[in-house]
Amino acid sequence: MKKSLALILALLMVFALAACGGQKAPETPAQEAAGDLVSAAKADGELVVYGSCEEDYLAAACNKFQEMYGIKTTYQRLSTGEVPAKIAEENGKPSADIWFGGTNNPYDTAAADGLLDNSYVPANASHLTKDIYKDPNGYWYGIYTGLLGFMVNTDELTRLGLEAPKSWDDLLKPEYKGLIWLSNYNTAGTPKLVANLMIQLKGHDEGIQYLVDLDKNVQIYTKSGSGPSKNVGTGECVIGIGFLHDGITQIVDNGYENVQLIVPSDGTACEIGPVAIFKGAAHMNAAKLFMEFALSPDCVELAAQNGSYQFLVIDNAKQPEAAAKFGLDPSLVWDGYDFAKAAADTKQNVEDVMAALNGGDDRFKTE
Repeated sequence: MKKSLALILALLMVFALAACGGQKAPETPAQEAAGDLVSAAKADGELVVYGSCEEDYLAAACNKFQEMYGIKTTYQRLSTGEVPAKIAEENGKPSADIWFGGTNNPYDTAAADGLLDNSYVPANASHLTKDIYKDPNGYWYGIYTGLLGFMVNTDELTRLGLEAPKSWDDLLKPEYKGLIWLSNYNTAGTPKLVANLMIQLKGHDEGIQYLVDLDKNVQIYTKSGSGPSKNVGTGECVIGIGFLHDGITQIVDNGYENVQLIVPSDGTACEIGPVAIFKGAAHMNAAKLFMEFALSPDCVELAAQNGSYQFLVIDNAKQPEAAAKFGLDPSLVWDGYDFAKAAADTKQNVEDVMAALNGGDDRFKTE
C-alpha cells in the first residue's frame, strides 16, 4: 500500500482492535487532527481548482480527490499568467480555492500581491526533498520540478541545412530568424523563468538586451508555456523554448521521434510546480485537504500516467521512468541560479523586458 497521505489515512486505523481485550485502539493526536480535517473538508461540500499544469493531469488529480473523499471538485485550466489577474479582479472573493501546478514565478508574484494564503502548513510537506521546493513564507509547496531548455524538429533542421542550437547564445544566430517559438510574457510562467535566468546569467542590462535580440528570431509567442512543445513534432515550430518534460510527452505519447531535447550548455534553470491556497477561499478546509493530497503519491504519481513527466519532489513517490530515461535530472540546473532572487525580481524583470520591447507587437496580443 502506498505510504501517501500517511497522516490523513491514519484515520482509517482508529477502528482497529487492540492486541488484547478487543477494545478500539486509542487515537493519537495526529489521528484526531487528520479526522477533524477530513470531516471539516467534507462539510465544505465542494472544492474549486484552477490548474496551470496540463489539463489531462489536472483532470486526473481532481477526479481522484473527488473519488477519495466524496467532495465535489470542479476545475478549470488557466495559464499561470491568467490566474493571478483573474483572482486580483475578484477583490478578496476568489472564484477558486486552490491553484495547482504551473511555474512558481507567478506564484511568487501572487504571494507578494496578497493573493495567496499561508495559514496552513501541510503535514505532507515533511516529504519535500529540498527547502527550495517550498516558499520560505509558506505560500506554496512544490509537487514537481522541470528543466528549461530547447526542443527542436530534427527533420526540419536537416531540410534547412541547419545544426541544432546548443546554447542560449546560439538562439541569436541570424539563420534561426522566424524559426523559434516562445510563450507570452503576459500570460505564461515559462518566459518569466527565461527572463530571470538571462538576467542572472548575464546581468540586468545585458540580459534584457539578450531578450530583445532573441525577440527578433521569435516567430510566435504562445499563450501557454507548453504551446511551443505541442507544435515541434509537426514542424510548425522548428525550435521551441520550454520545459523539456513537455517534449517527452510529444516523443513518448504522441510518437514524434523527430523531436530532440537540448539542455543549454551555457546554463539553465528549472520550474517548481506548486500548489497553493487562495486567500479568502470559500472552501478553506477542503483546500487544506487538497494540499495534503497534492503532496502525496496518490496525486503526483498520476502525472506520468497522464502525459506529464516532471521529476517529483517528495521522497515517498516513484519518479517517472521517462524522465530518467531522457536524463532530465534537476541537478543539471545552473549552480548560480538564485531562486530567492528570482522570486523577488520576477515582476520587475518582466516589466523591464516588455518596456524594452515597447510593449510588444501583435505577437503578444492576448485576445
